[in-house]
Amino acid sequence: MVKPQSNSDSLIIGAGVNGLVTAEALLLRGAAVTVLERGAAGQESSWAGGGILSPLCPWDYPDAVTRLTARGAALFGAWATELHRATGIDPEYEPSGMLLLPPFDRQIAEQWCAAHQVNFAATDDGMLLPDVAQARNPRLMQALRARVEQLGGRIVERCAVQEIIAGRDTIHKLVTTCGEFGAERYIVTAGAWSKVLLGAHALSVDIKPIRGQMLLFKFDAPPLPHIVLQKDIYLIPRRDGHLLVGSTLEDAGFDKGTTGAAREMLLRRASALLPVLRDMPVIRQWAGLRPASPNNIPTIGRHPHLANLYINSGHFRYGVTMAPASAEILLNGISGAPQPFDVSPYRWA
Repeated sequence: MVKPQSNSDSLIIGAGVNGLVTAEALLLRGAAVTVLERGAAGQESSWAGGGILSPLCPWDYPDAVTRLTARGAALFGAWATELHRATGIDPEYEPSGMLLLPPFDRQIAEQWCAAHQVNFAATDDGMLLPDVAQARNPRLMQALRARVEQLGGRIVERCAVQEIIAGRDTIHKLVTTCGEFGAERYIVTAGAWSKVLLGAHALSVDIKPIRGQMLLFKFDAPPLPHIVLQKDIYLIPRRDGHLLVGSTLEDAGFDKGTTGAAREMLLRRASALLPVLRDMPVIRQWAGLRPASPNNIPTIGRHPHLANLYINSGHFRYGVTMAPASAEILLNGISGAPQPFDVSPYRWA
């Protein structure tokens, strides 16, 4: 049993990518930070995703999404390099580029890229976005956890929040399965579980789980020079020859089970793009629960009525991409520092 804690400046609920990036940012500013995680740190959607550091087709998303992903992607390379240097764990950040295959509206895509200063190149079989990068999610989460602990942060695993004890305008403490915890501020980064955890305090927050299933293959060397995307199916080549194929979008509640139907669909669609996959074994199939929010727009900032309650959640498909920028916005909001752009779309209304 963990003893009640009251010596943290910040208590973060959820040890996914946005929880740990927020913890890292606060620790670098000298805060005392405790992170509570209902399961194992970094093992939910942050682990399960493919790590493409871009919206799949950015012209299909509102500006509030692409502004945040662009900021996150711009910060990612230097941040990943520092994680590697500090921890010795390589997140495998790599600007591998992404090849889009038809069908897509080439005119709209090229106009959007030109208007947003995004490099692109027309190819015989599609359109290449050469600056799109990727990270390897499991390695990223290992590095991030190590960095948080290196900086003095405390991560308490298998510690589920049971009740939020609040007064008229502040949170007083959390009751959890491993004791009571108190802090100056409370930050919810619980992904797909955020709305359920907040209960009556959620207000306008509309976050629910959307299951995504993926397949893994192994080659001797990377079988593709770029990420390949066709409609909603993508192939992600890793440095060591692993190839990820994803993914589904399923409204299945909190069920993380995998299905034969998803396996067959992903294998059929991927084999049409890379025929050699027809004769290769699937090394692994898994599922994660994305924290889905309307229009893929996360909620970042302070609660309208509870002065010491904050949220950084609801990033849907792009939590890893948005993570550095989301933490930046949250901390600017806490400290009163200027924001890099208009952050009103992310406010807790």
